[in-house]
Amino acid sequence: MANQSELDDHYTRMDKIFRLSLGEKGAYSCARFDGDFSMTTEAAQLKKYQFIEEGCKIKKGTKMLDIGCGWGHFVDYLTKKGVDAHGVVLAKGQADACIKNGLKVKHMDSKLITPETFGKFDAVTAMGSPEHLCSVEQYREGKQEMIYNTYFKQVADLLPIGGRYYCQSMVFGPKMVKFEDIKFGQTDLWKKEFTDEELMDIICEVFPGSWLPYGKEGLINPASKYFKVVSVDSGRLDYIETIHRWTAAFTAFNLQKYLLFASFVPDYLFDKTFRRWMRRFKIQANLHVFTREIFEHYRIVFEKVSD
Repeated sequence: MANQSELDDHYTRMDKIFRLSLGEKGAYSCARFDGDFSMTTEAAQLKKYQFIEEGCKIKKGTKMLDIGCGWGHFVDYLTKKGVDAHGVVLAKGQADACIKNGLKVKHMDSKLITPETFGKFDAVTAMGSPEHLCSVEQYREGKQEMIYNTYFKQVADLLPIGGRYYCQSMVFGPKMVKFEDIKFGQTDLWKKEFTDEELMDIICEVFPGSWLPYGKEGLINPASKYFKVVSVDSGRLDYIETIHRWTAAFTAFNLQKYLLFASFVPDYLFDKTFRRWMRRFKIQANLHVFTREIFEHYRIVFEKVSD
């Protein structure tokens, strides 16, 4: 599983820039356009939340948990509607922002959550966090199946029979490359064109400590002991559109944000590691893996049927 240091590398280092681009409680997970790309990003995020509310039967008074809640956008949205909304997040910058904004969010490793941590919930959601459960090293050691079996048992323990869990996650798609063909840490980032295998190497640097499930089956199969599938659909095209929207938001002019960009100049000039870190974002490997169908994205509503 990705550890705090690895998540901080991606989410905390540019925390202020993310929030200045996406909002104080920025929604940093795939929006739901359902093919209507004339919608604003905000409308598409709202559509996603309404889908989750309906799918998980969330209403005023419902007790729910958002695992990997980011900057707390969904927790805040539900709290304002009278839901008893809780969140957990491992990246320190995100946790601090949530707590500062008065949300019921705990800074902790989600794999440590038990029914004793908060009690049980009527609904659980996870938008993106299931992507960080298994590391490359753990996959290499043959532990991925065990990790996801353990995860779904953990989620099931937090819910009553009939309780629902919304899982939104990237997975490996139909054109995923062979693991043994990826030369980890060897890609020349200053090239103009990249092979599928090189894009996978770059992605593993962007999201260190994370190795995805294989297809929607990589989520549905380990969940099947405890859950039935209520609905499942692909969000791959929505994710491509969301990435384009995020890119535009990150580069849009804001004086405070551009002063923060300027503060990185000394690091960029004198720190080779930082220069490589910034180059990874410019390449936009996360976009290319979706357009090439190396990655897929699924939105699944589960209902607990057994303990």
